[in-house]
Amino acid sequence: MTVHDYLLEMNQISKEFPGVKALDNVTLKVRPGSVHALMGENGAGKSTLMKCLFGIYKPDGGEIKLNGEVASITNSKDALANGISMIHQELHPVPHRNVMENIWLGRFPLKGIGPLKLVDHKKMRTDTESLFKQLQMDIKPDTLVGTLSVSKVQSIEIAKAVSFNSKVIVMDEPTSSLTGNEVEQLFRIIRDLKSRGVSIIYISHKMEEILEISDEVTIMRDGTKIGTWASSELTTDMIISKMVGRDLKERFPERSNVPEGVLMKVEDLTSVVPKSFKNVSFELKKGEILGVGGLVGAQRTELIESLFGMRGIASGSISIHGKPVKLKSPMDAIKQKIALLTEERRVTGIFPVLSVLENTVIANLGRYMNPFGFIQEAKRKEEVKQSIEMLRVKTPNMHALIKNLSGGNQQKVLLARWLLTEPEVLLLDEPTRGIDVGAKFEIYSIIADLAKQGKSIIMISSEMPELLGMSDRIMVMCEGRLTGIVEGNKATEEEIMRLAAQHMA
Repeated sequence: MTVHDYLLEMNQISKEFPGVKALDNVTLKVRPGSVHALMGENGAGKSTLMKCLFGIYKPDGGEIKLNGEVASITNSKDALANGISMIHQELHPVPHRNVMENIWLGRFPLKGIGPLKLVDHKKMRTDTESLFKQLQMDIKPDTLVGTLSVSKVQSIEIAKAVSFNSKVIVMDEPTSSLTGNEVEQLFRIIRDLKSRGVSIIYISHKMEEILEISDEVTIMRDGTKIGTWASSELTTDMIISKMVGRDLKERFPERSNVPEGVLMKVEDLTSVVPKSFKNVSFELKKGEILGVGGLVGAQRTELIESLFGMRGIASGSISIHGKPVKLKSPMDAIKQKIALLTEERRVTGIFPVLSVLENTVIANLGRYMNPFGFIQEAKRKEEVKQSIEMLRVKTPNMHALIKNLSGGNQQKVLLARWLLTEPEVLLLDEPTRGIDVGAKFEIYSIIADLAKQGKSIIMISSEMPELLGMSDRIMVMCEGRLTGIVEGNKATEEEIMRLAAQHMA
């Protein structure tokens, strides 16, 4: 077999960061017109390898070949020029510009003569409409991106990648915010791209997706390549075993929490935003895990952000321990011992330029002040050390920048941050989004243990097995309305989906 049987070759790629060898002589070979899945636990090196391919990182060693020729890729512009585009896991659109401007940013079509050239908005709109027609996407080119859901923004990023006419497209967790129908649409697009000879490198933790859409699977662990297999040779259990180096017999931990007594009561809660949630009522028991299910647009995130004082409430009431409370700001919520783990950790969670230590303590600085207003550094470091050990955060040390940690470890730091505030109510919005199967089990175990300790948890999840496997009760929403609450041990996927689509046209 000659090198030209591969469209892309990454040979013996190495990359080190301070205190961490992220990639250790990793080789990845991708055939033309194929979907090549890249899998591994958080911290395995998948995203780092792809950032080396896309010119975001400069490898310390190794070479990249395209069609058998060595390619020089020192930045993202080089990657795009070489026919490589990338859809990142964390989306960074320009929210105050419209859809078509986001797609053609940096390469607007121009009209005019000589230096007197203006942006050709008519052509840009026509090109965008043509692109969306090709991809069968129903999005208006003039819509402000900041008004769109995460799933729609994800779709725009996919369209943008396709617009470069790339021969290699990297998709990093492309379905993390998509509904079932949207996933099927993405798979249709992928199959169409394959038929045109485009190669897809597909990063995902969702086993069923990998086995359905990929042709080959490369598995990484701790910065090294474990191996490459044809997808037809693999099963979910085999993938998990190769990823984590051990068998995971159960996907969810045994739970021994005993919900009792009403801790929080929500009555007829209605948002100030007309098309958001309305007339939502429920009770949260002490020591309970209350799952929240629903499709994109159900207003689940908007509801729990209102419980954290981030969104205005037009009417309704909230009481804790039988006493009415007003939650007009996150500070009000924290004083009421409520904590929120947000869905978008990079956008609304971490402080990327700060260390693990600073990110862990930042929500509770008063805890470390002595009577004279000075920080008790020893106490601060000891509690962060304990948090790192308890949650098994993989970091060189507590002084490492949090932006250099994997997504799963960043999520653990955010969880540690809120646990130090000693909350009674934890609001978890997609707590395992973009986290690998091994780290998920650790997060599930932490959640189960917190419930056993008497913490009350509201957990939004778009993953049906997660809702069914972790919830004592499941509250289902559709287009801002509560459609039902079912017992977790009696719920079925069919019942939840019926409730989730109850008010849809």
